[in-house]
Amino acid sequence: MVCETEVEIKNADGLHMRPAMQFVDLASQFECEVKVSNPQLTVDGKSIMQMTMLAATQGTKLRITAKGRDAEQAVAALSDLLEQKLVEKPTSE
Repeated sequence: MVCETEVEIKNADGLHMRPAMQFVDLASQFECEVKVSNPQLTVDGKSIMQMTMLAATQGTKLRITAKGRDAEQAVAALSDLLEQKLVEKPTSE
């Protein structure tokens, strides 16, 4: 089964290392292939190095695609993580 959705990065600091790691940790719990793409690049959603290559800032639209046994659950959980749970206040400098 293949399932996909588009999400917008809401985190004021974008998809930096900490939220990217949370995404990878969650994606790794599912028995399916997870790909994340922006208009220029598609990466493995279970690889921290590849996820950081997306350089996704606040407002970036990403497509999450999962293929495999629990693809639907993976896409639902990962999109919820990006749209709801990773919303942080901007860091103060």
